[in-house]
Amino acid sequence: MKLQELSASERILLAEELWDSVAAEEHLFPVSEEQKKELDRRLANYSLDPEAGDSWENVRARISKP
Repeated sequence: MKLQELSASERILLAEELWDSVAAEEHLFPVSEEQKKELDRRLANYSLDPEAGDSWENVRARISKP
């Protein structure tokens, strides 16, 4: 059976199962100490001002410009 023969909901379920199978092997994607520090820094900045930054729509529009 080809993917195109599946319904949209069946393909979504398949994608979710595939993602879950990858996520279950998190040891294959180690996060370095530097990455952890950067994530902590970003989380702290967000906690201080959750309204800072830009919406996804604005970011997408900005990066999509030629």
